[in-house]
Formats: sequence, structure tokens, C-alpha cells
Amino acid sequence: MDLNEQDLVDLGIAELGITVKTVLRNTSPSQLYEEAIRDEPGTAISNAGALIAYSGSKTGRSPSDKRVVRTAETEGDVWWGPVNIPLDKHGFDINRERGIDYLNTRKKLYIVDGYAGWDPKYQIKVRVVCARPYHALFMHNMLIRPTMEQLKSFGKPDCTILNAGAFPANQHTTGMTSKTSVDLDLDAREVVILGTEYAGEMKKAVFTLMNYLMPKQEVLSMHCSATVDNSNENATVLFGLSGTGKTTLSADPHRQLIGDDEHCWSDDGVFNIEGGCYAKAVYLTREAEPQIFDALKFGAVLENVVYDQADHHVDFRNTSVTENTRGSYPIEYIDNSAIPCLAGHPNNVIFLTCDAFGVLPPVSRLNPAEAEYHFISGYTAKVAGTEMGVTEPQAAFSPCFGGPFLVWHPAKYAELLSEKIGRHNANVWLVNTGWTGGAYGTGERFSLKYTRAIIDAIHSGQLKDAPSTPDPNFGFDVVTQCEGVPSELLVPRQTWKSQADYDATAAKLVVLFQENFKTYAEGVRAEVLAAGPQA
Repeated sequence: MDLNEQDLVDLGIAELGITVKTVLRNTSPSQLYEEAIRDEPGTAISNAGALIAYSGSKTGRSPSDKRVVRTAETEGDVWWGPVNIPLDKHGFDINRERGIDYLNTRKKLYIVDGYAGWDPKYQIKVRVVCARPYHALFMHNMLIRPTMEQLKSFGKPDCTILNAGAFPANQHTTGMTSKTSVDLDLDAREVVILGTEYAGEMKKAVFTLMNYLMPKQEVLSMHCSATVDNSNENATVLFGLSGTGKTTLSADPHRQLIGDDEHCWSDDGVFNIEGGCYAKAVYLTREAEPQIFDALKFGAVLENVVYDQADHHVDFRNTSVTENTRGSYPIEYIDNSAIPCLAGHPNNVIFLTCDAFGVLPPVSRLNPAEAEYHFISGYTAKVAGTEMGVTEPQAAFSPCFGGPFLVWHPAKYAELLSEKIGRHNANVWLVNTGWTGGAYGTGERFSLKYTRAIIDAIHSGQLKDAPSTPDPNFGFDVVTQCEGVPSELLVPRQTWKSQADYDATAAKLVVLFQENFKTYAEGVRAEVLAAGPQA
């Protein structure tokens, strides 16, 4: 619906400085399709009904361009540094005015009002103001959608995102290092986006705000997926960086999906922050991931994919635009999603890693100190790039498996996790979805079929007392027997043709872990330091 001048005042839009007369609020997906096809060149509809949209030159997040306003109120809370780069209030106000000035040049704007957090005790109201229907549909999917009655009484939001991403930041503004800037004012709870049209920046801005607010209430915010069995009692959370299988493994036909990416763990249990999923689409097939494949239908957004001009069949193998192709869809598009998206306390906590070095075992049990060590480490490995001379995997460490989105020091989140694991007697597992039989280039990716069998065995309780052996490098218990998985694959050293090569590669990985953890060693308990690799 179009909003008149009084509507803008009543909603609080006018006080932002917005003067555009045509504003569509919480527009239906059908109308957003019409708007996008008419007004956004290149936009199309896939043969399955999803809206195909393009984010321009930025096809992923720009973490080095994120800025957090430094104030007296936030000074002692924020983990300042390369993750949270400080920006003074004056610089923020310049970017805010620049963003609003751009939005006011548009003939039409879109507002999406929704919620973050399924537990009403911790839920916040979020408002998005944007100029692209693609962005509006994306956030319609990713926020929790209010009912018509809730929308009527929505009132003033707790957080406002001003997305002027098509307009660049001024590099001469103090604190800017490029034409892209994603600025967060934690006091005012405002976000300003300039110089990037990648939709994921809005989603992660909400998550960053929740990462600030929730620990203040002793609630652990987590970059993880979550599932629960049909009794709604046996919950599992799965941590992992991009590419480790966090979304894929949470799409489990035998369990209900709570969410694929962002959750909180309170004194009452776990709840999803989001109203939708944002799945990687590269190499997607219906055979491997039927739930995600079928969810990419009418109402979903397919981002930066390549399609056949004749019938609009999407070629998920084509990475000519980017490897970071993605699909956004409401969580109810997954048939067995748990609505509302919350459950009791997790029985199992799983850390997923894609170890391209081929060193870590497919599944290991972690004691509480080891859990805290590996949570703070947040390890995975990226495969070798295409640049000349790059021939080995590259280790990637992201504290708490979500470093770019943390606001407090990682130790705060690790302490909250440790406390909740201990209080609720959760089992903790390290599951490697990466390489076996050698590193990337020599070995092969561990079969998704076998990883699913491991996850099933964790859920059934089979692995809790399964035979195990200590890992010679990391010390944790390596599970040596799991139904549905060949035993010879469970101890990685035995899968390499040259065990001497395995030992040498493992020694390199140990050093990488040790060097990385030096950043967090100060203030960490002695038993946590001792839980790391000692070789």
C-alpha cells in the first residue's frame, strides 16, 4: 500500500528525514515480483518460480568496510579492532545523511517491518528502508513476518536499517577506506549501508546487533543451525563457517528445522533469530539437498545465479558471476520446520569444520575445556586458490565460528557457551566434513552420506559410548566405530598413502592452531589453554 504524508509521520518515517511520497510497506511477494521485473534490469523469474536478482559488483559481504560507532556507552563493551573498526559519531552522521539524501531521490521506497528472535521475551522489532524490491523481498524472507494485527500495532522499531547501497560512501569522510561502508550505531540502533547492494549485509547487521544485546541478558547468541526431533526435546545446534555444511546438515528430513544460521540459547532453551534461510546455491542438486532445492520456488530469492535464457532453468554449477550464489526463502518452505522456531535445551553441540588439510578426524568427542578451546578457535580451511603458486589449503580461524559478527570479546561468548553446556549436560562433538585420504588435491572430500550417518548416530545417542582413541596431535577422543561409516575412514592417519606425509601435515596444522590461539590466550583459563594441541 502507498503511504500518505500522515502515515509517514505516524510510522516515524518522517522523523528519519524521508520525504518520498510513495512508500510501500510490507508489500506482498507478488507485488514485489512485479516491481522488480518492471524496475530492475536483469531481474528474472526462474522456471521454479524464484525471483532471480543481482547484487552488482559486490557479491559477498565487505567485512573490512564495517564500522561501529564508538561512544562512551559502548567503549567498554565492544571488542575493538579489525572486526569492530571504530567510527566517530560525526562520521556516522555524515554517512547517515548521505544515505537519506540518496533515498529521497528515489521515486518509490520500500519498508519492511518484522521481528528478530522467535522468543517473545527477547524479540526485537526491525525496520528496513530500501530502494530495491529485491532487498525488500529478501528481508521479508529473513525477518519474522508479523501478522496484520501485529503490523497495525508495530509502533517504533528497536532497530532501523537504512539501505542506500546503490550510492557510494565518500572516501574523504574520516574513517572511510573505500566507497563501501556498513555502519552500526549500537546506541541509536541504526544501520546505514552505502556502496554495496549485497543483501546479506542487512541480515548480518541484525545478527551483529543481537550479538551485542543478547549477552547483556546472559543469553548466548550463536552463528549456528539448529534442529530438534519430533518430540521437541532432543535439540542439536551445529556451529560452522561457510562451506562446512551448517545449512545442508540442518535440512534433515528426520528432524524439525529450527533454523539454518542464527540462534540464541537462553535459560528456556534455543530460539531462531530469523524468519527464513539463506542457503548457498553453488552446485545445488535436488538429489543431494532436496529440501533446499524445493524451497527455491515462488517467494524465494535466487541471488547472482546464471540461468538458461530459453526456459530460465538455473545452472547451479555456473560460477561465472560468483561462487557465492545463494537462495533466500521463508523457513516454512522447509516442510518439517518447527513453527514457532524454538525448542528446549540442546542435548548435542556440534562444531563443523571443513579441514582441507585432511588431518582432523570425521568425528571426535570434546570435553568441556576442549569445547571452549575449539569454540574460540573456530577453525576451518579453505581450498587452494587459483593464483599462481598457491598449492596448499589455507587455514581460516573465526572465533566462536562467527568472528565477523561478534561485538564483545570472544571470551564472553565462550564463557556463556561453557556455562550452558555444563548446566544442561550437553554433549560436544567436532565433526570434520572436509578431506580424507590426503589434503585437498590429493585426497577427496568426505562423503556427505557418511557425514549424515555420523550426525544421525550423534542424535540417536549411539556415539556417546562408542569406542574411541586419543588423537595424537589434539588429544581429544576420536570415535572409531559408527554405524554406516567404514571404520578405516574414522582415523585419518590410516587413510593416507604416506603416514609420514600425514604426520608432517598434522604438525603444520598444530602450529597454525597454536599461533592463532595466542590472540586469545590472555585471560583464558589454564585448562582451556591445555586443551589445545601440545605437540
